[in-house]
Amino acid sequence: MRIVVCDDEPLARERLVRIVQDEDHEVVAQAMTGVEAVVAVKQYQPDVILLDIRMPEMDGVRCAQALNELQNPPAIIFVTAYDHYAITAFKANAIGYLLKPVNKDELLEALSKAKSLNAAQLNELRKLEDPTANPPRRQHIAARTHRGVELIPLSDIYYFTADQKYVKVRHKEGTVLIDETLKELEQEFADELFRVHRNALINLDYLDLLETVDSGQYQVRFKGIDEALAVSRRHLPVLRDKIQNM
Repeated sequence: MRIVVCDDEPLARERLVRIVQDEDHEVVAQAMTGVEAVVAVKQYQPDVILLDIRMPEMDGVRCAQALNELQNPPAIIFVTAYDHYAITAFKANAIGYLLKPVNKDELLEALSKAKSLNAAQLNELRKLEDPTANPPRRQHIAARTHRGVELIPLSDIYYFTADQKYVKVRHKEGTVLIDETLKELEQEFADELFRVHRNALINLDYLDLLETVDSGQYQVRFKGIDEALAVSRRHLPVLRDKIQNM
């Protein structure tokens, strides 16, 4: 693949260049600022850009927004020392978010993902925010863990539950905590998620059955995992209607 590497730190930039070149990718240009990156992308039309966030003149997020305005923008992979930009980065249509010092295997995995995306998928990822329409929804949930920032596809998530100050995310690979609210998630993913309790949202794609338990209470079970969540009486009628129409 043809790659532009943008980082204002020479050593970090050189390391990225060395890794991708060792895997027979072509680095068509290097840049030190977001402004230089935009110019390089326009000139060389790369497949991918590896983009730092904290840079002078134009930071990586603003650079990504500028790149998304191009007719044929590259796939964007952020490589940064800061984990707290992850949500903002994915709203800018990035397909990867790696923390420095970058892990070689994770970088190659992100490049492989970029390569496997077909034109239709890339076009969907790169849709600009239409000021007359709703903002584009994320396809991933970002969670800070001991390994850095993990990106969990929404399609892999079974449910969200409130856990004190945080929200617990149960997904195919386990459980993580995120610093978001159920209300925000419910509003953003209204078509995919359904509130079954004031403390729980479920992914309707994994809803297996609604069953009764003791004392006339109800709970939902999920495809693929042997777990259940309680359904409140308030949300039960709407859930029944939803199931009938699925």
